[in-house]
Amino acid sequence: MAVRKPTEKTLGESLRERGVSRRGFLKFCAATASLMALPPSMAPAIAAALEKAKRPSVIWLSFQECTGCTESLTRSHAPTLEDLILDVISLDYHHTLQAAAGDAAEHAREQAMAANPGEYLVIVDGSIPGPDSNPGYSTVAGHSNYAMLMETVENAAAVIAVGSCATFGGLPAANPNPTGAMSVMDLVKNKPVINVSGCPPIPMVITGVIVHYLTFGRLPELDAYNRPMAFFGQSIHDRCYRRPFYDKGLFAKTFDDEGARLGWCLYELGCKGPTTYNACATMRWNDGTSWPVEAGHPCLGCSEPKFWDAGGFYNAVSVPTSASGMNVLAAGAAGAVVGGAVAALAKKQTKTEVAHRQPVTVEELEAKL
Repeated sequence: MAVRKPTEKTLGESLRERGVSRRGFLKFCAATASLMALPPSMAPAIAAALEKAKRPSVIWLSFQECTGCTESLTRSHAPTLEDLILDVISLDYHHTLQAAAGDAAEHAREQAMAANPGEYLVIVDGSIPGPDSNPGYSTVAGHSNYAMLMETVENAAAVIAVGSCATFGGLPAANPNPTGAMSVMDLVKNKPVINVSGCPPIPMVITGVIVHYLTFGRLPELDAYNRPMAFFGQSIHDRCYRRPFYDKGLFAKTFDDEGARLGWCLYELGCKGPTTYNACATMRWNDGTSWPVEAGHPCLGCSEPKFWDAGGFYNAVSVPTSASGMNVLAAGAAGAVVGGAVAALAKKQTKTEVAHRQPVTVEELEAKL
């Protein structure tokens, strides 16, 4: 009997082969619904879609990067890396994670492209020296990054740019940008491109986008920078647990003063939370353990375009470098007035949403399927 390729099997078949129980599968779907900011009532629809969905072939290209995005992915816990690779997708090419090397590795990429035309996903981390740059700045197997990218995406279904280097150019594109580094969306114009920015991005956002695509057969709702609204729809500032201190005008003045020890707002120490959109404050890192602001360091704005060239990391947002302490306080006070109104509206919306939530148990999910 012929052996079926991984991409020919449905996710349901792969799960059963690995001994995953129906109950465990439903828990996974409920967690996925929560991850994608969907109501629990969507879990049955996700379960039905994933049961029949085929595992997509995924080609991961790494260009001008530091491997931090892959390191982030390997620490995903919803789903875990092994769940993602073995159950949800067929990861057919990845420099760091694949066993093959040299010619065998490049053959695996070419084989995945030929076997799944119009159906495979391309994930890119790292910026790319543009077509007018010296191709020798960054090559893989003797091919320039630009040539490999354009060849690989030609017959792809969609492209996911992972990390700030791939989404906006990142550090390689920082002034004076000696390699002519460009982002994926600067170069790929004929395919859907979704950006998962961050330096590095939150691992569950990477996996969440893939599961969303697999579930619904389309990319999620995107913001003006092609980022998924479910994860980048609100600013760090609006979700931050230190926000009440900002509204009260209570700011840490140094990293070791009494305000810092009491957890006061880090706005005056350069926190870019008001102008940064990401889910760090709610999803956190290391299985929800913590995130930079909780550890006492201001947000650097790493998920925003040109964050390396946006001014000093420790200068307050919208406040000139030479601003006096009184100017900083005035800016904080003005922000407190506006912030108070926004906080009141957010609180009202939260109460309304909580009142209409419909908790769903695993037993109820099983009864619906």
